[in-house]
Amino acid sequence: MRNVDAVIIGAGPAGITSAIYLKRYGYDIALLDPMGVGGQLMMINEIENYPGFKNAKGFKLAQDFEEQLNGLGGEVEYTLVKSIEKSDGGYLLHTDVEDIATRGIIIASGAKHSKLNIPGENEYEGKGVSYCATCDGPFFKNKKVVVVGGGDTALTDALYLAKLCSEVVLIHRRDQFRAQKILQDRVFKEEKIKCVMKANVVSINGEEKVKSVTLDTGETIETDGIFIFTGIIPTSEIFKDLVEMDKRGFVITNGKMETSAEGIFAAGDVRTTALRQVVTATGDGAVAASSMDEYLSR
Repeated sequence: MRNVDAVIIGAGPAGITSAIYLKRYGYDIALLDPMGVGGQLMMINEIENYPGFKNAKGFKLAQDFEEQLNGLGGEVEYTLVKSIEKSDGGYLLHTDVEDIATRGIIIASGAKHSKLNIPGENEYEGKGVSYCATCDGPFFKNKKVVVVGGGDTALTDALYLAKLCSEVVLIHRRDQFRAQKILQDRVFKEEKIKCVMKANVVSINGEEKVKSVTLDTGETIETDGIFIFTGIIPTSEIFKDLVEMDKRGFVITNGKMETSAEGIFAAGDVRTTALRQVVTATGDGAVAASSMDEYLSR
C-alpha cells in the first residue's frame, strides 16, 4: 500500500492544475486517470476563449499542461479508482493497480457526454454515431452528417465538420441556440450548415452503419453519421456515498471547493457550477489545491 499527502482523481484541466499547484507546495501527490491527461480537452479541436491563446488546440494544450507538471516532478498515473473508504486520518482508495492511503482527495473526474437514449444510438455507436467531432470527423470527409445540440460544443463542432463534410445538418430542439452569439453568427453564415429548429431526433436508422435519422416532425434525413452534443453528465458514481450531490449527480461545493466531507474537495465539470469551460476548470483546480494546502497544514 502506498501513502501520499493527497490524491487527485482526474487529469483534465482542473485535476492537472491542482497537481501543478500541490507539487509547487511541496506535497507528495498521486494524480490518477485511466485515460491519461486531457479529459474533455482531447475532444476539443479549437479553443478560442482561453486567455493568452487566440486559437488553442485541445490536444496541444493538454500536452503543455502535462509537460509543466512533469517539470515539477509530477506525472499522470493511468489508474482507475474502483472504490474509496474512510480510514483513520484520511481515506483509502482501492484502484486497479494498488491501494493508496491519503489525507485528502480532490475530485476532478469531470463529466461525459449524455446520450439521446433513442433506438439505434447504442447499436450504431462507432458505426456512424459519435460524440467527438475531433476524433471521428476525418472519417466523414466529403460526406453528409447530422449534429444534434444547441450549445457551444454543438456549434463549434458543426463549424469544424463543415470544413470536412459536404453538408452538416444542425438539429436543435428549441427555436433558438444557447451558444455564444459569435458562434451562432458563424453558423448562420456557413453555407454548408443547414439548421433544423424545434425538432428532436427520435431514431437512428441504418443497416451495417448509419443511413438516416428520423425526427419527431415526421421528417427522415439521410446522413452518413450523427454527432451528438446534448449536454453532459458527471463522472461521480464512486463518490455518491462520500459527498453531497445535487439530483443530477454533480458534487456540491462552496467557494473554496470544499465538499460536505472533511478533506475532500471538488473542481471542474464534476461539481455544481454556473459555467463549464477550460478556464473555469483551471481556476477551480487552483482554488481546490489552495484549500487542500490549508487543510493539510492544519
